[in-house]
Amino acid sequence: MNVYRQNARVLTASLVGTAVEFYDFYIYATAAALVFGPLFFPAESTAVQHLASYASFAIAFIARPVGAALFGHFGDRVGRKSTLVASLLLMGGATVLIGLLPTYESAGWMAPALLCLMRFCQGLGLGGEWGGAALLAVENAPKGYEARFGMFPQLGAPVGFFAANGLFLVLSSVLTDEQFADWGWRVPFLLSAVLVGLGLWIRFRLSESPVFVQEDEKHRAIPVVELFRTHIRETVAGTFAVIACFALYYLATTFALGYGTGTLGYGRQQFLGVQLFAILFMAAGIVVAGYAADRRSSRSVLMFGCFCAVLLGTIMGLMFSAGSLFVIGLFLCLALFTMGLVYGPIAELLPRLFKARVRYTGASIAFNVGGIIGGGFAPATAQALADSGGVLFVGLYISAAALLSLFGLMAVQVKR
Repeated sequence: MNVYRQNARVLTASLVGTAVEFYDFYIYATAAALVFGPLFFPAESTAVQHLASYASFAIAFIARPVGAALFGHFGDRVGRKSTLVASLLLMGGATVLIGLLPTYESAGWMAPALLCLMRFCQGLGLGGEWGGAALLAVENAPKGYEARFGMFPQLGAPVGFFAANGLFLVLSSVLTDEQFADWGWRVPFLLSAVLVGLGLWIRFRLSESPVFVQEDEKHRAIPVVELFRTHIRETVAGTFAVIACFALYYLATTFALGYGTGTLGYGRQQFLGVQLFAILFMAAGIVVAGYAADRRSSRSVLMFGCFCAVLLGTIMGLMFSAGSLFVIGLFLCLALFTMGLVYGPIAELLPRLFKARVRYTGASIAFNVGGIIGGGFAPATAQALADSGGVLFVGLYISAAALLSLFGLMAVQVKR
């Protein structure tokens, strides 16, 4: 019974913690697509404002590897639990402060500068969050259940997205466009304070990872130095392995929302509703992948998902140009289900690539550097591709990202 209670507590902590972190991250992504352009950047043109907003979105991806190295160092030397608490505090604090920032109209250049600074802090926090949550779940998993335990921190992504976009949908339905642009967008950021408090309460009740406790302190070198000295192949392979999931996610959410409501002219509330329905398919994909990975292997499931993503990219242009929101919604469902397949097993795969004493650092760096390549500049790049050549080229971007992940997975050597 004690083991059951401990497992339930670990899984709840890994799910709730990442849900809060991803909620914080996604409300920025949604606001960047909807309102941050005209609120925080000079009014040269709508296209330039969108690109500047997406560029500020990308800052967090640059910060994430820095956060991975920083929090990974303490996670591998001090412990998983305390490091996870610190990452949650940093991420949540930055998110709440974004909700209090002045706009460009009232503060000039200070407004985008402060926005970018808070976005950098968000990236630092999330850089340390994911690796710790994945390790918390996988290192406490019974033998043969590693992928199923590992899918719980991954489920935090669709839960966080659903909460973030659901709140934006409610606000869009009860507020006028002027009210939303004036103050309504701030509400999701300020509410993060409540969610962070919940996440902290859960994490303070955890015990330390048994794998970390068993490690001999005398053999704990500087993690990032040892990582690049002894695990460079695994780090590079793991980085490539996660590119597809980031590209798929941010093109099916952030880019699709901006393109659908801007270029295609669909209503914000209407398009958010379609995305909220489609995100359920991502959760389903994560669960399917978790069970399949324990039956076969995380590597084989990920390779199958990448192959599906290559095919998916080739039909994106046709489905977005069909002139039907139903067809676009069908594409988003397929894309996010596939994203679940290439995201769900990552939490089990990456930790297995590294020894316990560099595992937090290695898994975090691989995941977050892959995030820069696959997702950091994806919305801005996709917008530029769509403006110059159409959505067909955005689909080919997805296919190329999936091929890079297949290349990384072929080079993976999983330690058992």
